[in-house]
Amino acid sequence: MVDFPSFPDGAAAEPDPDLPRYALYVAPEPGSPLAEFGADWLGRDCATGEVRQQPTVPGLSAERLAELTESARGYGFHATIKPPFYLREGRSEAGLLDAFAAFAKGREPFEVRLGLRSLGGFLALMMSPPDHRMSALAADAVRDLDPFRALPSEAELARRRESGLSAQQETLLQQWGYPYVMGEFRFHMTLSARLADGPERDAMVAALAPRAEAVTAEPFRVDALALFKQSRKGSDFIQVERFGFGG
Repeated sequence: MVDFPSFPDGAAAEPDPDLPRYALYVAPEPGSPLAEFGADWLGRDCATGEVRQQPTVPGLSAERLAELTESARGYGFHATIKPPFYLREGRSEAGLLDAFAAFAKGREPFEVRLGLRSLGGFLALMMSPPDHRMSALAADAVRDLDPFRALPSEAELARRRESGLSAQQETLLQQWGYPYVMGEFRFHMTLSARLADGPERDAMVAALAPRAEAVTAEPFRVDALALFKQSRKGSDFIQVERFGFGG
């Protein structure tokens, strides 16, 4: 059972756009088949920053494919464990790195099966079946590393609410700065924007399915967490360090 902290008193001021944001992700080992699949599909290697030429998708122009993968490309191919956050005043990047490393050292590796799925209209790789060890990993990271997270601004809270949150999601937003954690967590490695049923979605699925099947035939071993950093508002997230599990 996770103990929720008290609600924070209000929100923070709007952050300096030149300040970095950090996130803790599950991401495949750079250069691995799964990492290459994500980099090629999204058009960017999040470990090196290399821009890739995206595959040809029959029925979609190159410009439309780029548009439908723009947001996922900016964040990099990953699954969120601790969502992006600014550092709390008085905390340092060096201290954050030490805390991430210590957290990872206390975890045991495990394997999950992945498959192409739809989550709220987004195409993504998801666990099949779900695995409680991943949910526990994410919950522990959100809770244990929360002392490093600055409170969100009113603008950030408002943006999160635009999609329409349930009462539980609103509670999580206020407690942890993000509505899709703890009981609302769903492991996913995003591959598209939200797609309505129709020809575009069909074209994306037809192109993605064989590619995804080729890199998910074997279980995905979760044995490290990756620190991603966005150097300033609007820039891409880059994988800057991996922390191997100690078990």
